[in-house]
Amino acid sequence: MTRLTNSLFGFSPPISSQSYKYIWAQKLLSDYGMKQGCPSKAVKCREAGRIIRVGRFYRKSDRKWIKRFKCTHCQKHFSQATNQPAYNQNKRHINYAVGQMLVSGVSLRRIALLLKVHPITVARKLKFLALQARVKNLNDRLKINAVEKMQFDDLETFEHTKLKPLSITLAVEKHSRLILGAEVSRMPAKGLLAKKSLKKYGPRSDERASGRDRLFRRIQRTVSPRALIESDKNPHYPTDVRRYFPQCEHRTVEGQRGCVTGQGELKKVGFDPLFSLNHTCAMLRANINRLFRKTWCTTKKIQGLIDHLEIYIYFHNRILIEKP
Repeated sequence: MTRLTNSLFGFSPPISSQSYKYIWAQKLLSDYGMKQGCPSKAVKCREAGRIIRVGRFYRKSDRKWIKRFKCTHCQKHFSQATNQPAYNQNKRHINYAVGQMLVSGVSLRRIALLLKVHPITVARKLKFLALQARVKNLNDRLKINAVEKMQFDDLETFEHTKLKPLSITLAVEKHSRLILGAEVSRMPAKGLLAKKSLKKYGPRSDERASGRDRLFRRIQRTVSPRALIESDKNPHYPTDVRRYFPQCEHRTVEGQRGCVTGQGELKKVGFDPLFSLNHTCAMLRANINRLFRKTWCTTKKIQGLIDHLEIYIYFHNRILIEKP
C-alpha cells in the first residue's frame, strides 16, 4: 500500500510517539495541502489578487502558532487552518487518540472517560473520522489493481437488541486480506427469536439483497473480469454474482462449524477454504467494540456502525496488513 506522510484526521501525534509501530495518525490527510489561496476561489482573486501576511494567532488546542493571510482583491482574511479538515474544532488534539481507540476495541463512553471529554464529543469525532476515512478508502479503491481472487460473505450483528439483527456484507481479496468494501443492511430475526421479534417490533424487512447490490456495484470495477469469486453455499449468492460479474468463476464451499461455541468465524476444520474472509471477520469482532460476541455496547443507529466500519477498514488496509 502507498505510504503517506501527513497527519491523520487533522492532527499529528506527539513527537515522543513517532517510533511507535502503528503511527497511523500520520497517514490520512495527505491530499490536503497547505498552499495558500483565497478561500472565495473567485476568478478575479486568482488573476488580480495577491496574498499577503497579516500576522498570526496562537491556537490553544494543539499549542501552535497559525499564520494569517489576506487577499488584496476581495479583502478577505484567512489562515493556514482555513482549508484543513479539522477547521473550527476546539479539541482537534484528541482526534489521533480517538481514532486509535475506535479500532482497538474501546467503547465510545470509555473513550470519553479516558480522554476526559463529553460522550457527545466522541460521537462527533466518530462522524468526522469516518468522513475522512471514507474519502481515503475511495481513493485507495481506485488505485487497486484488478483483483483476481475475491471472497465475500455476511457477518451478523444487531441494533439495540438481538430482536433487530443486521447483516454486514464483506468482500476481501483472498491473498492479501485487503477489505474491498462492506455494506450494512437490515434483516429479520430468525430461529427462536423470530416470534418474539415479530410480536414486539412487527415485520422487519430483509434488505440483504439490496446490500449485496450496493457492495457489488461499488467494487465492480476493482474486480478482474475473469476473477475467481468464492463464498459459501447461500442460495441467493449465485444470482447476484452473475448479475455483476458475468464472466467470473463463482466457487461455493460448504459452511463449517466454529471451533468454539459462539465464534463462527474461526472454523474447526484443519483447512478453511474461506480463511481470508473468516479471519477478517474475526478481526472485525476483535477490534470493534460493538461487534464483540459478549458485550453490552450495542449499535443504536445503523449509520454509527457504518461510520465505525469505515474507520476500521482504513486502519486494516493501511496498517494491519501493510507489509513493511
